[in-house]
Amino acid sequence: VGVLGSGDFARSLAIRLVCSGFKVVVGSRNPKRKAGLFPSAAEVTFQAEAVKKTDVIFVAVFREHYSTLCDLADVLVGKILVDVSNNTEINHHKESNAEYLASLFPACAVVKGFNVVSAWTLQSGARDGNKQVPICSNNQEAKRTVAEITQVMGFTPVDMGCMSSACEIENIPLRLLPAWKIPIFLALGLFLCFFTYNVIRQVIHPYIREQKNKLYKIPIEVVNTTLPCVAYVMLSLVYLPGVLAACSQLYYGTKYRRFPDWLDQWLQHRKQIGLLSFFCAALHAVYSLCLPMRRSHRYQLIETAVKQAVEKKMNIWVEEEVWRMEIYISVGIIALGLLSLLAITSLPSIANSLNWREFSFIQVKLTFV
Repeated sequence: VGVLGSGDFARSLAIRLVCSGFKVVVGSRNPKRKAGLFPSAAEVTFQAEAVKKTDVIFVAVFREHYSTLCDLADVLVGKILVDVSNNTEINHHKESNAEYLASLFPACAVVKGFNVVSAWTLQSGARDGNKQVPICSNNQEAKRTVAEITQVMGFTPVDMGCMSSACEIENIPLRLLPAWKIPIFLALGLFLCFFTYNVIRQVIHPYIREQKNKLYKIPIEVVNTTLPCVAYVMLSLVYLPGVLAACSQLYYGTKYRRFPDWLDQWLQHRKQIGLLSFFCAALHAVYSLCLPMRRSHRYQLIETAVKQAVEKKMNIWVEEEVWRMEIYISVGIIALGLLSLLAITSLPSIANSLNWREFSFIQVKLTFV
């Protein structure tokens, strides 16, 4: 296997290939100066020599430098070129890097792949061996060969079809949490609404009515009151679209009619909304544990003790309040435990170990509980 380039990614790629049992030839414009960067088992030579000695070549150079390889066009005929490059922006060029490389070397079989794998992942060995690697090419035989190399290296190849998918593959590393944007904005919007309401109710209203300054409640107490509100609404938003979808199917008398776009998008974001609900609930639990640690709470305890000493009240035990707080904490712990179970089973690695009936029981029956 050949590697054209001598950067960090080319070095990591050579290390992983050597560890996977391949004979690696690295092509560089300055082989003597770059030889020390690569493992001793890899042969570092000039680019033309590397191309002659190999059949599958990883092109680990920037798109701007593809033209410098045109001098090797004659010796590249019939070779398999694996384009591993990425762009700095989504859809930065009209055509993908792989398509551009294929246009420069029409006599070669170009395969797009390994652009979603970082140099660190390549060097970290089997710990990241289950990472998926999307590949695409117009040449089925070349794609099959690269898929076999991918498997030997410890990765999972994912066939994305012909070369027209290269642009989509190159955009994958540039997207930041594409499935989380709508749920995150939804959670922030709900948090701001409930937070504003609670500030008005717990801080502004007492100040206007009784001239009491309760701004100290904002950092912990108001936030702690807001988080469970957001958690419950987010949890209800996980299961409401399923009900709406069922009503739609009953109304039209068929399950094969396409849902509206807004409902379809809502259904696709349910897992993210549910995990954000669990996050808010977990934060609420932590904030609740911190309530007795506040200095304001200590002042209130001292103030209550002084008042009772002045009024000479010996028994301050209120049975109803004690039971109410004990039940409140107990039910809260159980609810958080059930929500934790829902969140854990939403993770792909856990969900894949359950059959459909088990998954449905946890995600439906326990949710109503």
